[in-house]
Amino acid sequence: MHNPQKFNIAYILGITLIAALGGLLFGYDWVVIGGAKFFYERYFNLTGIPSLQGLAMSSALIGCIPGALMAGYLSDSAGRKLSLSLAAILFVISALGTGMARAFWIFMLFRIIGGIAIGTASVISPVYIAELAPRSIRGRFVSLNQLTIVIGILSAQLVNYYIAEEVPLHATDEMILNSWNGQMAWRWMFWAGTVPAILFLVLSFIIPESPRYLIKAGKPEKCDAVLAKIGGNAYAESVRNDILQSFSDTPGRTDLRLLADRKLRPILLLGLVLAAFQQWCGINIVFNYAEEVFVSAGFGITDSLFNIVITGMVNLVFTFVAIRTVDRWGRKKLMLIGAAGLAITYLILGFTYYSGASGIIVLLIIIAAIAIYGMSLAPVTWVILSEIFPNRVRGSAMALASATLWIASTLLVLLFPFINKLVKVSGAFWLYAFICLLGFLYIHKKLPETKGKSLEEVEKELTGQASKGRRVEA
Repeated sequence: MHNPQKFNIAYILGITLIAALGGLLFGYDWVVIGGAKFFYERYFNLTGIPSLQGLAMSSALIGCIPGALMAGYLSDSAGRKLSLSLAAILFVISALGTGMARAFWIFMLFRIIGGIAIGTASVISPVYIAELAPRSIRGRFVSLNQLTIVIGILSAQLVNYYIAEEVPLHATDEMILNSWNGQMAWRWMFWAGTVPAILFLVLSFIIPESPRYLIKAGKPEKCDAVLAKIGGNAYAESVRNDILQSFSDTPGRTDLRLLADRKLRPILLLGLVLAAFQQWCGINIVFNYAEEVFVSAGFGITDSLFNIVITGMVNLVFTFVAIRTVDRWGRKKLMLIGAAGLAITYLILGFTYYSGASGIIVLLIIIAAIAIYGMSLAPVTWVILSEIFPNRVRGSAMALASATLWIASTLLVLLFPFINKLVKVSGAFWLYAFICLLGFLYIHKKLPETKGKSLEEVEKELTGQASKGRRVEA
């Protein structure tokens, strides 16, 4: 194995942080609506209408689905770098347009455009980083993308908290509508996203193309140049040969029919299940429906906004735990810790709501759940998805997995208002506890360990297991 000390860490880190700006914007655009929700619902007269409330919250998620699918084709045909630039352009358009909306359908349109950007970034950023980072440090560098997602989430929460004026505890809808918050605050929450979006767009032009895409595009000399900058000429030759060998059985352009290959089905299914589970583990309800979750625990609107900032800070701190442990403990162990930990925490949280407890007790349990999620399922799922798919179909397979993730997220957000109305917050968390238990059992049985292996070694192992499984079944 190549000595990690000989890698050009500063170069790898610089490239990673630029690519991970897509993650930062993903996190910001995804969560900013949670704080703005208090105010745009009054502006567009959505209060008390669960269907429209769910539609507004899920509009960006709806856009994530075509965004992820488009990114798979675009990244495999035009490259990872161009795809990142396109995502940046869409983030700029969405932030400006959403803030200017005067009608609900215009608001929805620009949120969907933002969703397309999120879907694109969610596919390309982790794949691009995984394809550049050396195997021994790949986990922590891909986890940096999750770190920027969390920074984006926290940034949105802080922006929301500081832009909004304090809301009186018993303020009526009419009072909120006619205030600065109801007319302008929520607009500035969205407009603030243009600053990192423009930075991402400018910097996306200076990063190199992915070495694995360059080989796929028939440009081995450019591939060697990028790899040599990362680890020297000997490293470049070794990695380039491994990449060439992984492509040798299926030369030429990507054929989407390869995704239907029986040998790849178990790998694709694993990715799809993990992607859906990351959303249906339920923690994102806290980010997207913080108002209902905290108000149900007895907090006012201003206190709820402050509590959201606290949860964002906890999420950030425990993402650093994941970065430090993902290449030491391994992916599977962290995923199991996350699934089991959330199942137990949700059981307790459900009983807390059911018994009528409120205030600091609920906040502490929610913080514990976010800490568990931040060090496990949140970052590690993206690491695994960036690793398990074969070179030939990585972009397209990652796109399907990401689309599945966003379909699951859309359903989660759309259904929560109805679940909350039917079984209250306590029943919702018990439901998510059961889903986490199922996720634990699936991960324990199906997920292999990928730490310390090259992408090509992971590909050989997983495709070999799939072939062996078919022979046994036969």
